[in-house]
Amino acid sequence: MSTTDPTSDNRPQPSAGESPLLGGADIRALAEAFGVRPTKQRGQNFVIDGNTVRRIVRAAEVTGEDTVVEVGPGLGSLTLALLEVARHVTAVEIDPVLARHLPDTVAARMPGRAESFDLVFSDAMLVTELPGPAPTALVANLPYNVAVPVLLHMLATFPSIERTLVMVQSEVADRLAAKPGNKVYGVPSVKANWYAEVKRAGAIGRNVFWPAPNVDSGLVSLVRHDPPNTTASREQVFAVVDAAFAQRRKTLRAALAGWAGSAAGAEQALAAAGIDHKLRGEMLTVEQFAAIAEHKPE
Repeated sequence: MSTTDPTSDNRPQPSAGESPLLGGADIRALAEAFGVRPTKQRGQNFVIDGNTVRRIVRAAEVTGEDTVVEVGPGLGSLTLALLEVARHVTAVEIDPVLARHLPDTVAARMPGRAESFDLVFSDAMLVTELPGPAPTALVANLPYNVAVPVLLHMLATFPSIERTLVMVQSEVADRLAAKPGNKVYGVPSVKANWYAEVKRAGAIGRNVFWPAPNVDSGLVSLVRHDPPNTTASREQVFAVVDAAFAQRRKTLRAALAGWAGSAAGAEQALAAAGIDHKLRGEMLTVEQFAAIAEHKPE
């Protein structure tokens, strides 16, 4: 936690009885005070609507027992809504200016909850441990340009995360939640399903952001389940998935030839797994990919 005086930069503070959440005027005032200009490079679009962040918290089913990790908190819109409910919130922020000021914004807007908040200044893809109790939930407005790798990294690194609710680009939400046979079913769909039951959890309009993005947004819910019962490792299964979708228009026999050492080897592995070699990867479940991984030719 920062020890900076939370009022030293005249940041907006709620009056008695006023909501501690950040509205559009608050967000713009904070950005101006900090010299922040949202960048496309980091996918920065700040939520300016209190109803939206509270809706996200409700959809995530956050309770007073939860320790929540948030990635890309920005100026703190969702952070404050999470702190209204959760036992503890840890935010991971890569932007040095935003990371420096967020603890003070929390202290100014919700002084009674400041001790329940931690800030980790880091690239989320490099985070391997977090302060405080192990996280039970991941709730985030993920930077859209890195949403899938960040999501998969957090699920792999923190098995204590039971529930996840992320806001991502609408097309990415569709891909994550797609089922076998769907035209957008692919690598993100399969890998996310290794960790969790995945489904769409709603849409978010563009007008609740500043600046407004030029894409629609969607919510994705992930509830952790046991991975497939397989003798193959996650890395071995994901290697099959990557190979199958690298040439997704090809049959599995052709697409997995490089992985298996030859087309004949791929056909052998598929036969051992009980899978028709004429199928394409988009038709297979994560369990079927695991079965193939178990039978990679020596």
